[in-house]
Amino acid sequence: MLRNHTIRPLLNVGYATAGVVTSRNVYKDFISAVGNTPLIELRHASRETGRTILGKCEFLNPGGSVKDRAAVWMLRDAEEKGLLVRGQPGTVIEATAGNTGIGLALAANSMGYRCIIVIPDTQTEEKKAAIRQAGAKLIEVPAVPYRNPNNYVRVCSRMVENLRQQGHHVFFGQQFDNTANKKAHVYSTGPEIWEQTGGAVDSFCCAMGTGGTLSGVAEYLKSKNESIHIGLTDPKGAMLYRWFSEGRLAASGSSITEGIGQARVTGNMVGLKPDSVHEVDDSEALSCLWNLLNEEGLSLGLSSGINVAGAMRMARMRPAGSVIVTILCDTAQRYERKMFDEEYLISQGLPPRPVPVQNIEESDLSSALQEAFASDVEVKTALAEYEKAVPEELMNGRPLP
Repeated sequence: MLRNHTIRPLLNVGYATAGVVTSRNVYKDFISAVGNTPLIELRHASRETGRTILGKCEFLNPGGSVKDRAAVWMLRDAEEKGLLVRGQPGTVIEATAGNTGIGLALAANSMGYRCIIVIPDTQTEEKKAAIRQAGAKLIEVPAVPYRNPNNYVRVCSRMVENLRQQGHHVFFGQQFDNTANKKAHVYSTGPEIWEQTGGAVDSFCCAMGTGGTLSGVAEYLKSKNESIHIGLTDPKGAMLYRWFSEGRLAASGSSITEGIGQARVTGNMVGLKPDSVHEVDDSEALSCLWNLLNEEGLSLGLSSGINVAGAMRMARMRPAGSVIVTILCDTAQRYERKMFDEEYLISQGLPPRPVPVQNIEESDLSSALQEAFASDVEVKTALAEYEKAVPEELMNGRPLP
């Protein structure tokens, strides 16, 4: 069972030293603010399963998602290898379903680099807008499977080579096979979870896109306690569920989720051996999300729904007193037009959000609002009295002596 445990920052992050503020609670830049996200108990999931289920609030990273970690570690690794040099022109290029692109664009700004993102055109407009707002160049390409030569990752790879042949200095993030992605979770997310639970965590699960989060957290937690149970939660239509359960890459069904559900074994997944695998359908995930929003005030994205539903499945397998941790990746705001479009969800056979019933009748609210407005006569009188009370100099925009 999880006992009361004081959560404190684990990592020795940098802090402001300019002589004005020296508190360790003040981070010096975007990069140092990534990580050390809180754990929160998920009440509904814990109550339903009789186990303690905790969510790691990765949506509180400065770029808004768990992918900020991979972005920062990949850029730091590139600098350590001399592939990027502070103070010198450099362009970061990445193929991404969205969140890594947002994190990379913001981190690149903080470190003095420019950024180009290649994204499948099927990703949400909200994520595309966030990348553009961060100042990155966004290139949309048709969404096709990885086996197709025109898959966005493969197009991006060839584009990078063409730019290098033209003499441009570019760094290709390659988040799927760049193991700096995994190291971000070996050296930050995993240690944070262990520290925050006081070593009480005995189970961890999440979905996989690049595989960095699950593989990295699993590696660290297993190094602390080999008996910690690691679970993969895969959406319908992804192939890894059958890869780990049956040894073959095969998919069944489909999902409206984005950024998770992989059709190949990436470099970041090498060596991962989950103790259990769970295939979660979208209806189950959305039901979890609606409960989290309506009952706990957590407005989370689609992949978080898969993670929480998977954590509940895994919790029911675990002994009483178990502490299960999962990842709350990002917020619902990045999927607003998809998650809150009732007509779209119904067309996909999915449950729309049940709107909470208000405690006040609509008729009472309407009459109270109507009576709250002042009449035209009352407005005219109030404005006239205000003009008398306020000095003429201020009314006419002249400064007071």
